[in-house]
Amino acid sequence: MVRCFLIHTVCPLSALSAGDSRLLYCRLFAPEDGLLTGQLRELSPEERRLLRMEKAAVVARQVRSAVSLSRDASGRPPMEALPGEEALALQEASSGVVRLRAGDPFSEEMSALWLAVQSLGFTLVCEPHENLLLAEGTLRNLTRHCLEHLHMLGQGSEVLLRSNRIDALLSRLLPHGQLLFLNHRFAQSLEKDVAAYMAK
Repeated sequence: MVRCFLIHTVCPLSALSAGDSRLLYCRLFAPEDGLLTGQLRELSPEERRLLRMEKAAVVARQVRSAVSLSRDASGRPPMEALPGEEALALQEASSGVVRLRAGDPFSEEMSALWLAVQSLGFTLVCEPHENLLLAEGTLRNLTRHCLEHLHMLGQGSEVLLRSNRIDALLSRLLPHGQLLFLNHRFAQSLEKDVAAYMAK
């Protein structure tokens, strides 16, 4: 099962410090409420939400570090694509997996699959037994739809204002955090469904 899906920055922005990352979107599928013990159970719902968001921010910072290392090792700067060149930007995107040890930030070990497209990072946090090839395919599909339909590569892209559209994408491509095995016919049907919704 996928624990969460994140969209965050992976390049330093003028408003952020050098090692920081801004969380633009976060969708939690399986909160750890069942694992809360002692003091954590006494937290208010707002305090629990803030704790979850801090965990997501920790993941975003770890992925940002991995992206930075990957880009430094490759020796080539990220490609600058313009709106309309989303397919090319996705082809040139760097990707990887970060192992999140138990307690850092989740109570169990997790895997964070990431895809870095220019200054944006798209991350799926999966349970350790999850099929990572299937998760990578789902992440690429989600990222493609986000880039194409929500025009996230343009200047002043307002990801936060389009969260309802990202929620709709996730409900179709990653229902309740479950990865879907798609045959060709079902994948085509899903593509038509997503395209029809995004055209509204």
